[in-house]
Amino acid sequence: MTIKRNLGYYQLFLIYFLGIIIISCTKKDLPEIITSEVTSITQTTANCGGTITSDGGTTVLSRGVCWSTNNTPFIDDKKTTNGAGAGSFESAITELTPNTTYFVRAYATNASGTGYGMAMSFTTEPATIPVLTTANVTTITQNTATCGGTITSDGAASITARGVCWSTTQNPTTADSKTSDGSGTGIFTSALTELIGNTTYYVRAYATNSAGTQYGNQISFKTNPLIPTLTTATTSSISQTTATSGGNISSDGGSTVTARGVCWSTSENPTTSDSKTSDGSGIGSFTSTLLGLTTGTTYYVRAYATNSVGTAYGTQVSIVSGQITDIDGNIYTFVTIGTQTWMKENLKTTKYTNGDLIGTTTPATLDISSESTPKYQWAYDGNESNVATNGRLYTWYAVTDSRGVCPIGWHLPSDAEWTTLTDYLTNNGYGYGGSGSGIAKSMAATSGWITYTTAGTVGNDQASNNSSGFTALPSGNRGILGTFYLIGDSGLWWSSAEYTDVAACNRFVTYYFSTVVRGFDLRYYGFSVRCLKN
Repeated sequence: MTIKRNLGYYQLFLIYFLGIIIISCTKKDLPEIITSEVTSITQTTANCGGTITSDGGTTVLSRGVCWSTNNTPFIDDKKTTNGAGAGSFESAITELTPNTTYFVRAYATNASGTGYGMAMSFTTEPATIPVLTTANVTTITQNTATCGGTITSDGAASITARGVCWSTTQNPTTADSKTSDGSGTGIFTSALTELIGNTTYYVRAYATNSAGTQYGNQISFKTNPLIPTLTTATTSSISQTTATSGGNISSDGGSTVTARGVCWSTSENPTTSDSKTSDGSGIGSFTSTLLGLTTGTTYYVRAYATNSVGTAYGTQVSIVSGQITDIDGNIYTFVTIGTQTWMKENLKTTKYTNGDLIGTTTPATLDISSESTPKYQWAYDGNESNVATNGRLYTWYAVTDSRGVCPIGWHLPSDAEWTTLTDYLTNNGYGYGGSGSGIAKSMAATSGWITYTTAGTVGNDQASNNSSGFTALPSGNRGILGTFYLIGDSGLWWSSAEYTDVAACNRFVTYYFSTVVRGFDLRYYGFSVRCLKN
């Protein structure tokens, strides 16, 4: 019994030992593989591969490379599949991100599992700026246009912004005016807005990616013409039935002026459908004669100019047809400035409106300082030949006499009325250079002043004076001791306003000033007078 039991143990041991041998003989290894060097690196691709040096005892079922931005990639990451079997193979790595470090390993899989080669690292090339062209500009108007571009390459990085940029200077950038037209490559269209008519612009398409902003080729275009730009000339030579006006066309708007002249009506804002003149074509100054006026009637006048775009009008001026005659028979013309109508010449009368004489002194240089309320008039220097141009000089006491010195329907202006005039000129662009309070040139006559070198003063460039039509003259004045002075230098005009018991307010223009001075002087002085329509 004992021998049989021992034999059973022996048989069990033998069976166990043989099983171990069988298992050992059937166990297989993982494949062995070497990762190749990484080559042909671009922004988004590279080449790699491997060589399988041992299949581990069983057939390699699949092989390739796997990669990741982690330093130990596996086949669960991105991978290639490059057939089966042992030997060498080449893999194309794709869909990479520019300027990024990757790790790659060759792999081989058999029945026992997957074996990996050593990890190799590489960095893709950086992205480049996009490649694009600018489209032709179309649908051009005065204020808008259509353009766009075509992006043929994104430089291996997503286009995050695209559009066109434009400027009146060459090589515009996105710091100038621009559109924003989405993202991505391909063709896009852009709408350019808020342009200025008759203006040359430069435009370029742009595209932005992580590498920067690139521009397409530059294209220039010019917006459509505008209507002309012009001003209306001051009216002059006003009689009972005629007047002279005109205009100055400073810009044709980019299209030839084919008709120009002035139009007028008894209603405001006249057009070419009302009475008009036809005074040729082209830009520059022109003179127009208004005919068929009715005496004592107020007319509104505007210069006009027509080009292919349309008709433009200058500022409106108003006139009252006819002339003024004082009690002495002196004839005066007048000009409307804003809401006021002023005489364009200095007063010349020797009589009050009731026919009484306004006295003078003998000699003209007589000292009148001892008189309490002297009421006199003088020709400058006592010379009557000065009156035709410069008018007469009056004491304040004479011009404020209740009998009146201005023609019927006219009066000596108050200080406030002088201010209304100067404020209007200041606020309506009559200042030197088109703005400001330097309005003296706009009031001063175009000749007769002492020459002065400073721009903007009355004595400088006198031909450009008198845009308001007031025609102020440097008629000088007379002092209380009898001295006449400042003819050619200055003009001074009384107001009706008192300043102190012995002084009154006036206005003063001189050749070396650009402004009109509000002053006050002794009532004994002899100053000029300008009358204002009631």
